[in-house]
Amino acid sequence: MSQALVTANYPLPSVVGSLDAYISAVHRIPVLTQEEEQALSRDFLEEANLAAAKKLVMSHLRFVVHVARGYSGYGLQLADLIQEGNIGLMKAVKRFDPDQGVRLVSFAVHWIRAEMHEFILKNWRIVKVATTKAQRKLFFNLRKSKKRLGWMNAAEVRTVAKDLGVPEATVREMESRLSGRDIGFEPVSDDEDAKPAPAAFLIDDGADPYENVSDADYADHQMESLSEALSHLDERSRKIVQRRWLDEDKATLQDLADEYGVSAERIRQVEANAMKKMRGLFAA
Repeated sequence: MSQALVTANYPLPSVVGSLDAYISAVHRIPVLTQEEEQALSRDFLEEANLAAAKKLVMSHLRFVVHVARGYSGYGLQLADLIQEGNIGLMKAVKRFDPDQGVRLVSFAVHWIRAEMHEFILKNWRIVKVATTKAQRKLFFNLRKSKKRLGWMNAAEVRTVAKDLGVPEATVREMESRLSGRDIGFEPVSDDEDAKPAPAAFLIDDGADPYENVSDADYADHQMESLSEALSHLDERSRKIVQRRWLDEDKATLQDLADEYGVSAERIRQVEANAMKKMRGLFAA
């Protein structure tokens, strides 16, 4: 490995102080190629080279910022979420195996989110009800499961409870606590001294070229992972997944059943087995 790759002098940015300066600094750190990433990972695993580990961590700090912004709706400081996410990133670097054939960013996202979840559960005031595994799952999924801003009706409660595997009473209790914390999104007062509404804090990520590059890089990683998973399927399974989920003009089970001369149920079984195999490859 090139010694310059390991010993490159990148000052470690600190979240303490100006958050904008920190975000700008981490987006100036170059993104590693897959070959560089694997070489640094092996050097850290085999030689315990901390300089290699530091390079891996720093090249992915921008991704932690990207993930942290997704949790802005919980009312916690972005800087705190980034700090926790960085801890998860370091844990991921320590456990990453470059021989598994996946990029570090795909492996690290689970560790980054796990640390952020723990921080949110410890610091948001409704966490007193999020003590079991089922309640934790509900806590992080209820917002995106709700179809509208108002209270859910009985049918919606049943659907969410079934999807998340929790009692309907737990869904209603969690919704009540979530709604109790909500405030108006748009300003409702002409008082200049009134507390700003959430709309005043919206960030236009599309205007940040660094964020655009980061998003594009992450999307490329996801496409690489998808292509790799598809390559492990047999030709028929790959074509069925392609026709059912990836083509612009998606085929129905009956369309494919007629094409292959089998029942629609058989096509569904092949599709389910292919999806199960792909999920296993993503999780590896």
